[in-house]
Amino acid sequence: MSDISYQQRRGEIEHYFDRTAVDAWKKLTSDAPVGKIRATVRAGRDEMRSTLLGWLPQNLEGARILDAGCGTGALAVEAAHRGASVVAIDLSPTLVDLARDRAPTKFANQLGKIEFRAGDMLDPALGKFDHVIGMDSVIHYDTGDVVKVLEGLAARTRGSILFTYAPSNPFLEVMIAVGRLLPRKDRAPWISPIATKRLHQLILRSEAMANWSTGRTTRVSRGFYTSQALELVRA
Repeated sequence: MSDISYQQRRGEIEHYFDRTAVDAWKKLTSDAPVGKIRATVRAGRDEMRSTLLGWLPQNLEGARILDAGCGTGALAVEAAHRGASVVAIDLSPTLVDLARDRAPTKFANQLGKIEFRAGDMLDPALGKFDHVIGMDSVIHYDTGDVVKVLEGLAARTRGSILFTYAPSNPFLEVMIAVGRLLPRKDRAPWISPIATKRLHQLILRSEAMANWSTGRTTRVSRGFYTSQALELVRA
């Protein structure tokens, strides 16, 4: 992973979600009415969040979880309700503040809690975790950078890493090509489609992930939302 490319992409993502897209993201992740296109994205994200949480143990008491790219905190809240101690981190301080405001002060299980942070999910100071969840948090990085991110997370994870990526397909490629024709100020950091076979090959070849294996995988496709979930499990 090139430090320059990673840092540059990270800066673009932070700027977009912390400034340009805050109001739209706030509305999308609420119960407020949205247009048909954003409704499909909302439905897709809800299904994906449910899928990832379903891959975790139902009882999360005593588990330490990293919600990498927590956004407005919906996943972190659900995990905390099941007893987890969650570190919810996002590049956007504005979204983290919104997540903190939305989160309940108490959870159904008294052991559950959330620590919200603005910063880099790869920060070693965050400590070690039983499980890491990265829902749509690496979709803006190319395949090589995604694997390097996974290697960094794997070094601090005892159990599983659950993440999503944008699976390469003709429809997505066309959408991205059209999006790149728009004026720079009007578009989000582009999504980087990933070929599933190539991703699995790089994970298999990674010395840093020699003790990890791929597990469950599933695709959620709802209108303008398409995302592939993959489970990595420490052997």
